Amino acid sequence: MIQEKIIPTPTDAELEILQVLWQNGQQTVRFINDALNEKRSADQKEIGYTTTLKLMQIMLEKGLLERNIIERSHIYTPAIHEKTTQEQVLRSVVNNAFNGSASNLVLRALGSNNTSREELEKIKKLIDEIEKSGTNN
Repeated sequence: MIQEKIIPTPTDAELEILQVLWQNGQQTVRFINDALNEKRSADQKEIGYTTTLKLMQIMLEKGLLERNIIERSHIYTPAIHEKTTQEQVLRSVVNNAFNGSASNLVLRALGSNNTSREELEKIKKLIDEIEKSGTNN
């Protein structure tokens, strides 16, 4: 069961594993390893099964994952919500890379990427909702 708790900020490799689980639900190490390797480009080295297993064991110890044993298979689930993790990572980026300024982060993100018209409309809608509610949550 996913619970809200204080956990360390996941590393990039841990986030990759969490994203596979958030998208696909509970899974085995083999499924996750295969999914990670499918995302790799041709010039990237394949991730070995034992590497994925070891990383997931570390994530289990850190409280990022939970594990159930079903018919001798180890089934992993995220122990944290996707939204909670995104907020935690974002706070860390804003504080560490943008000196606490969310506006600097947004300006840099919009200026550095090809933002689609649809994305801009979503952003405008969010700003309108924030202004109407008088809060930033």
